[in-house]
Parts: sequence; structure tokens; C-alpha cells
Amino acid sequence: MLIVIFIGVFFAKKSQANSENYFLGGRSLGPWVAAMSAEASDMSGWLLMGLPGVAYWCGIADAAWTAIGLAVGTYVNWLLVSKRLRAYSAVSGDSITIPDFLSNRFHEKKKVILGVSAMFILIFFTVYAASCFVTCGKLFSGLFGFSYHSMMIAGAAFVLIYTILGGFLAESASDFMQSVVMIIALVGVLICGVVHAGGFQAVIENAKAIPGYFSLTSVATPVLDSNSVQQSVNGVAQFGEAGKYGFLTILSTLSWGLGYFGMPQVLLRFMAIRKRSELKMSRRIATVWVVISLSAAVFIGVLGRFILPTDAALATQSGAENVFAHLAQLLFHPLLAGVVMAGILAATISSSDSYLLIAASAVSKNLFEGIIKKDASDKQVMRVSRAMILIISIIGIAIAWNENSIIFEIVSFAWSGFGATFGPIMLFSLFWKRVNRPGAIAGMISGGVMVFVWKLLLKPLGGVFAIYELLPAFVISCIVIVVVSLCTAKPSDEITAEFDKAKNFVEE
Repeated sequence: MLIVIFIGVFFAKKSQANSENYFLGGRSLGPWVAAMSAEASDMSGWLLMGLPGVAYWCGIADAAWTAIGLAVGTYVNWLLVSKRLRAYSAVSGDSITIPDFLSNRFHEKKKVILGVSAMFILIFFTVYAASCFVTCGKLFSGLFGFSYHSMMIAGAAFVLIYTILGGFLAESASDFMQSVVMIIALVGVLICGVVHAGGFQAVIENAKAIPGYFSLTSVATPVLDSNSVQQSVNGVAQFGEAGKYGFLTILSTLSWGLGYFGMPQVLLRFMAIRKRSELKMSRRIATVWVVISLSAAVFIGVLGRFILPTDAALATQSGAENVFAHLAQLLFHPLLAGVVMAGILAATISSSDSYLLIAASAVSKNLFEGIIKKDASDKQVMRVSRAMILIISIIGIAIAWNENSIIFEIVSFAWSGFGATFGPIMLFSLFWKRVNRPGAIAGMISGGVMVFVWKLLLKPLGGVFAIYELLPAFVISCIVIVVVSLCTAKPSDEITAEFDKAKNFVEE
């Protein structure tokens, strides 16, 4: 925490110079910082708590297919989107936020796209920040024995102070450091856990003995009592018959990878890198980091089921998300265990600061300066930004107040919101000359709204509607963008000329 605060203070002067430095770091990121900070801010505490918790609770299918989708999505996003967005955001009004870019891309006079995209960013990043506060609360209350609520508020207050201090440069620099801590913590727990268990074979044999646990086409079903606590008999955790994990479910889980095309915290790194030529190296770094980290996280859940099969603290779906922390405490000397716990804190900080900063920029830069007060000074924009970081933190704390919240579920909802709202229009904006402003507006609204409709109204019906809401919302947004764009006027010659300029800029 002290190191992170120091980084914030170190970058404070430069970041406070103007809003471009504060929100985008003056497009000065190197390839290592761009890659590692993008992945650290993207993965958050759910990588060390949510994903191992899913694997521990019901087996590898859900966790593994999610990890595969994310790994493929990471690679494809860096391969296809990064260079084009870096060029187009510079060509199109030197945009410094995602709403800025989308609004400038279609040469808006009435800032509808700016307003719509800023509102969706504010909504979903507030939910995202809440997931990070839940992680802080669970981690600190488990470690120190204080109440969940007091620890959650303390974690949120720390993130709030640090984010206001340093802005994008501090966030990116600390995210790089934290990404290193995260991967060391994951690999360290995995290796020591396997040694403690007596080798991979023993862990895998134990997993295979549980119905549906070690399968990519079925899921384990814990036997629960009336309080949703897993039952155990004579020290053996009880499971029922394996549940089915069919093709449609696999497809919808893989669709986690689609979310990357709409993730502002990742897309901003594409815009902020100093040279497009360095994006190739960044892609390789990011892909290797993601594959190692996701693989380790999934197997840590499986390892936990072997080493801690009936731990009372892990006997609920929410409690299972503490498996990484419990393994660290069991396997390591307290000093090393503390360093590993810092990995969870690092993951949480590296994400929550991104979420708060981008949500605040959506309000201060896009709504306040872009729509409400177009002649706002840079100082006014910065003041509004800091006020919004505080307000968003308070709302996030309210959402995170329920200590039984499941981190994985909170993150999956926010992820689908960004993926469906921004993913399709980002791809069409970068690669389809014919897309126009009405198509962009209709696509964003339909994608964002469908996430809520599918999650809250259709998914509870079960059957074919039980799939992850990102997939249908993403498809519907794509269809709406194409249909509305083709049924309305073509983009102006000025817009298409700018599209060609960005395209040629990339190919130079």
C-alpha cells in the first residue's frame, strides 16, 4: 500500500498538469507497461478469488471455458483492434476517452453518442468497482478478523485516495508492478500446493473421483443443506449427480472473450501507447501473462478441493472464493503468505483505480465538458472528476454492502455490459466504412439494454435462455448496427475520408 501511494505521489505533478495527462498519460506508455497494466486492470481480484472459487465449487468446466474465451479474446483484441484504434483515436480529434473517440468518429454536433456511452460506462464501472470493494472486504476480514463492512470501507478509502492522487500514469505504473505480484502469487501457490499434495497425479485423481468435476462437458453438483452449505460425511465433501454442460453453455461461456472488444480499461492502453510499432511486443507479453495466470487460477481451485475438501470457511459458493487465501496461509510461512495476500490486494487495486478513473472521466470529460458546460476550463474538469470518483466510490460501497456477494457474478454482469454496449460498435467503427451515427446509437443502446433484459427477465426462465447474457446482447447489437446503418443515410465524405486516413495510417 505504501509503495502504491508513493507511485501516486511521484506521478501526481505530471498527471495534474492537464486532463489529457490525468486520463491518458500523454500517450507515453511503453510496451511492457501497456501490456501488463492492461491485463492487471482487466483481471481484478476475481482472477485470484472468483475464478479459483468457481473451479473449487463446481469443477473445471465453467472456469476453464471462461479462461479459454478470455485468452483467445486477449490475443485477438491486441491483434486486430490495438493498432487501428491507436491510429484512429489520434486522427479523429486526438480522442483521450472511449466516448470521445466514438463521438469524434461520427463527427457529432449533438453529442448523443457521447452521452449514451458515458452513462453506460458510469453504470457498469460503478458495478465493477463494487466487485473490487467486495474483494477487499473478504480479504481483510478473513486475514485480520475485523468485520467485513469496516474492512470493505477501509479498502475503498485507500483506492479512492490513491486514484485521486496519481491519475492514469500512476495507475498504469502501479498496475505493472501489481501484475508482477499477481503472477508470482498465482504460480507460487500452484507450485507449492502441488508439492504439498504429492504431485499433479494425486490432485487429478481426486478431481476425477468427483462426479462431473474434472470434465469440460459436465459440472459437479455440491449437496447443500437448507442454509446452502455443502454437506460432508466422515470428512468427505458430498456431491450429487453431475450436471450437464452442453454446447450452447460452452459457446456462451467462451463468449467472455467477446467482452474484450468493449473493455474501456484495455482499449485505453491501446490509445495510450507511445508507438504503434511497440504493440506487437505488447500483444505477446499480454497473451503469455494471461495464459499463465488463468491456467494457474483454474488449477488452484482444483488443488484446493484436494487439500481443503471440507474446510468450513469454503463450504458455501461465496466462501469458496477464499480458497486461494486459505491455501496461501496453509502452505507458506506468515511472511510469505502476506506477500501472496498482497497479490489479491494488488489485483483489486489495479482494477478499481482504472474503473474509478474511467467512470469519472466519462462524467467530467464527456458529460460535463462535452455536453453540459462546453467552455469548461481544465481545472473545472479536474474538480468534477475528483468529485465523481468520491460519489462513485460511495455508490460502489453501497452495492458491495452484502458480504455474501459472489465476486464472479458481479464481474460477469459488468463484463457483459461493456462487451455488448461497446464491443460491436468499436469493431464496426474501426473496420466498416458504412457504419453511421444512427447505427452506432441504436447498436449501443440495444446492446446495453439487452444485457439487463436477458439477465433479469429472460435468464430466470431457464432452458435456452440460461446462457450468458453477453452472447445474445452482443449478437443483437451487431444486427441492429448493420440494419439501422443500411436503412439510413451513408456517412459523409468527410467521415469516410477520415476512415481511409486511419486505415492507411495503420498500414504505413
